[in-house]
Amino acid sequence: MDISVLLSLVKIILVIAYLFGLFWVMGVKVRPLTIKGKKVNISLLVNLLGTIAAFGIIQLTLTDFGGFQILNDFDSGLLYQACTMTMVALGLNLIYGFNGQFSLGQWGFYGIGAYAAADVTYRWLNSDASGLVVLGVGVILAGVIIWAIGKFTSNLRRMPVLSSFTLYLLGSLVAGYVAILAGRWISPLINPFLGTNLAPGPLAQGIWLQVVFFLAVIFAGIFAAEVSFLFGLPVLSLGSDYFGIATLGFTIVIYTLMVNSDTILPFPEMRGGRGMIGIPKLTNWFWAFLFMILVIIIMRNIMRSSHGRSIVSVREDETAARSMGIDVAGTKLMSFVIGSLFAGLAGGVYAHYIGFLSPGAFDFLIGFNPMIIVVFGGLGSMTGTVTASFGWIFFLEGLLRDALGKISPQAPSWRYVLYPLTLLLLMLIRPEGLLGKLEWGFLKLPVIPLRKVKNEGEQA
Repeated sequence: MDISVLLSLVKIILVIAYLFGLFWVMGVKVRPLTIKGKKVNISLLVNLLGTIAAFGIIQLTLTDFGGFQILNDFDSGLLYQACTMTMVALGLNLIYGFNGQFSLGQWGFYGIGAYAAADVTYRWLNSDASGLVVLGVGVILAGVIIWAIGKFTSNLRRMPVLSSFTLYLLGSLVAGYVAILAGRWISPLINPFLGTNLAPGPLAQGIWLQVVFFLAVIFAGIFAAEVSFLFGLPVLSLGSDYFGIATLGFTIVIYTLMVNSDTILPFPEMRGGRGMIGIPKLTNWFWAFLFMILVIIIMRNIMRSSHGRSIVSVREDETAARSMGIDVAGTKLMSFVIGSLFAGLAGGVYAHYIGFLSPGAFDFLIGFNPMIIVVFGGLGSMTGTVTASFGWIFFLEGLLRDALGKISPQAPSWRYVLYPLTLLLLMLIRPEGLLGKLEWGFLKLPVIPLRKVKNEGEQA
């Protein structure tokens, strides 16, 4: 066996072991300490320190010590791709695995987040703060308007879906118009502090640039979530199969807009089908790890809440869920919006890792990858989704590409034939996925002890 192939196998095994250790340390419980007669729970502190240590381990392997580096630039690229794919796949698992809504639109929201975040930082480094101002004001104001309209329509009985959709759409257009005006008024006040590419100003470097990057990713994720809300409001009334077809159409529409972004849309810097260049490469292991952990924690807490139980109940039986007082339509929309939020965040992280965005990277055929990962890992399994995402990237883009590349220059494209065959075999042999319902450490559901029932002869 070739040494590079063997090393790739070792890396896959170590990555899976790393994930197991990460989830274990995030979920470990320790006995409370007794300080001055009072018990102090330090489990959360231990979990936090363990998570920081897990981050530090990978950071050390990525650090160059005088020419020696355990993980090279190619390996770090695989790590960043795996983190973003984890966020996208977890969002899809929430929509499809836990809520039961077959969706093919996740890749479209991934692209929306990527282009939105990239445009903000690109403009910022080119002495134009309008991207951040317009996106930030727009998503905040649109969120307030959507909340206000929701409060208003909740007091109206049996309001048609299209009527409420019209209200939300008009409100979002108003928010967009106000955001554009805010960009024209506020941006000239900020632009003098941005400098130029050759001579960056105080706000275009250092910690301020990192803050802008963080805000760009957050706003891009919220923007993707708001778009999904407007799209999902009328479409989620369709059946699951028809909803899947509608989301596929949505992804194709987004791809078409990307190709024509410099003609149809007023974004010449995106360069349409030629691809957007000049995106600052601000993504590092800290940001990739931080956003991935945030997504995992948010989704884990949602699934352990009453909202999570509602999401699963809609998947199991909509009629029974409705009879128990659950808002089926609202629950579907909530899971769709949260899943799209995760995809938008992942897109923002990805754009600033790769530094170049091409519409071809968001083609609907590539958009099947998250679906395959969710099926591989197991529908309704967070652990399966995370491990399958990392294993998928390191196996497909690492080991398999390297192994097939040694056969012929054209051989790496064969992997797109091999993994559908592998997926078919998995569905036949193990339809519940590789890990099924298994969860590790932090993601494992708490064990609720059974209540002991006393015999009739015993006293209560």
